[in-house]
Amino acid sequence: MGNLTPVGAHGTAAAPTDGDNRYQAVQAKLARLGKAMDEATVELEALRRAMRAGADRAEGLAVDIAGAGLDEKFVELTNQVAIALGGAATSARKLHETAGEVSGLAHDARRTHTKLYSALDEVRSGRRERTPKPGFFAR
Repeated sequence: MGNLTPVGAHGTAAAPTDGDNRYQAVQAKLARLGKAMDEATVELEALRRAMRAGADRAEGLAVDIAGAGLDEKFVELTNQVAIALGGAATSARKLHETAGEVSGLAHDARRTHTKLYSALDEVRSGRRERTPKPGFFAR
């Protein structure tokens, strides 16, 4: 049975969440998320192909069983397996497309975050003095 828990290259969650919202931390999280979704699209496509191939094999096997004159219930059961695998392949394709969309959105979000906050990060990182915490001036 396959591993259904999403993990990164080092066996950890793809993009763990925490309270660290510093510029570099957010950039790293968005990069990890984009990379994890890129990897997921590749894996989901391989899964879809394997399921489709299994469905095709099961369908061919049902024809062979029918041709061999075996009991009709075995033909029907084998056809049901082919239908189930075909449906799973369709669902895997939809999930593959969604993962591709999320990947693109994660990369877009990272670029937008860079445009909006990289200059501010340079200013803040270049100072010797500490910067007030967010919300300090909002009181």
